[in-house]
Amino acid sequence: MNKETEIKLRISRETLAALREHPLLKKRNKSGWQQRELLNQYFDTPERDLSAAKVALRLRRDGDVVIQTLKTRGNSVAGLSERNEFQWELPKAKLDLKKLDDTCWPESLAELDKKTIKPLFTNDFVREFADIAWGRGKSKVVIEAALDLGTVSAGKQKEEICELELELREGEPEALLELAAELAASLPLFPCDISKAERGYRLLDPSSYHVNLPAPELDPEMPLDDAFSAIAWHLLASSQRLAEQYQHTGHWRLLQDWVQCLGELRALASSLGQAAPRATTRELRGRLDALLEDWRTLVLAGNDDEDIRRAAPEQFADELLDTRWGQFSLDTSRWLIARGWTAERNKRGERQGAAALANWLSVELGDEAKALQLPLYQQQPEDLAEQLPRIERLLSWLHYGRSVLLEAPELDRLYGELSKLQQLANQPISDEVLDARVQQAFAVAQSRGWKHLVRK
Repeated sequence: MNKETEIKLRISRETLAALREHPLLKKRNKSGWQQRELLNQYFDTPERDLSAAKVALRLRRDGDVVIQTLKTRGNSVAGLSERNEFQWELPKAKLDLKKLDDTCWPESLAELDKKTIKPLFTNDFVREFADIAWGRGKSKVVIEAALDLGTVSAGKQKEEICELELELREGEPEALLELAAELAASLPLFPCDISKAERGYRLLDPSSYHVNLPAPELDPEMPLDDAFSAIAWHLLASSQRLAEQYQHTGHWRLLQDWVQCLGELRALASSLGQAAPRATTRELRGRLDALLEDWRTLVLAGNDDEDIRRAAPEQFADELLDTRWGQFSLDTSRWLIARGWTAERNKRGERQGAAALANWLSVELGDEAKALQLPLYQQQPEDLAEQLPRIERLLSWLHYGRSVLLEAPELDRLYGELSKLQQLANQPISDEVLDARVQQAFAVAQSRGWKHLVRK
């Protein structure tokens, strides 16, 4: 068994050509570019049992060599993935079920009749590859860079494969992100948390690519630092999957959810007080502000304008042809791995970062709720929009952290009422909207959850 650690980056044909001649890769290329044609047949049951268990089974023809590969459930975060991989060289291009024994076969599929496994789809591509030496101080790092161009085919459905795959051969996984970030500074490429197998399944069933990742499991006693890290990784990974799927389908709801992910990450990054000194989050907040200025504005306008919604997929495609999204994704991944918000903070900041989540959150939500001054905006509803950053911070922590506030009542209801207030604060002012703001501010203030927070 091997542990496969890699990052996949979606690219255009133009970027693929530029990567062949990129000075960074040329300078560190140990082997020169080599080429091979890879023909791949993927297998599953008619009910897609392997896919449901996060298992990929394929036969690959590489020249005269036939290789059977089984990839099992691993970790995939924000485009950087680790999976267990089993390989067997076979004498002919026929699946050998006997290889799938207890040493590699997942326990969750123990009752599966393997004879029901059949060919499902193919992906065939030409791979240009080279070993790249990437030094990290005294540590030796070798990364295989692979340029893949080809097609996924499922029946009459087809989708182009055009991606850069960086696989760790030797060294620390962080090196993959470092190399990718260097390349993304000048070329449009971005992490895409979708495997070639998932592309095939998506052709067969567009809904099979899940964009709703499980929310992080938070514990009342876990440190604030750990909670923020878990939520931020979740939001970054979710935003990448949403970007991938919106680019593929153009469904408006996906763009709305993508913007929401970015907004929640922005709100959380500005909520940590001395646990995250402003200097440590300045670059992240600046990049998020730039993205939100463009895309939140578009989404708010597009919610009531069909023409904007129709034009949005092409605009989003243009976004992905720029370097902004890829740079943001990769640099944020590196920042999270390094826990950049903890840099050079004082002793009080260290204590705050180590504080139990439930204790910190109870104080934080109470302070934010009091500072919102809802009675004022019942009298001055026209000014409610000035409180949007505070409302967004409250909503973000209520979204992910309300399960740890065991004593607080009806927080689910409070989250819903506060979300309605946020929506009204974003709407253009009219007599009807102003009246609705007054009523909704009153509804929030009278809720049991809100009264509990402001008593803290």
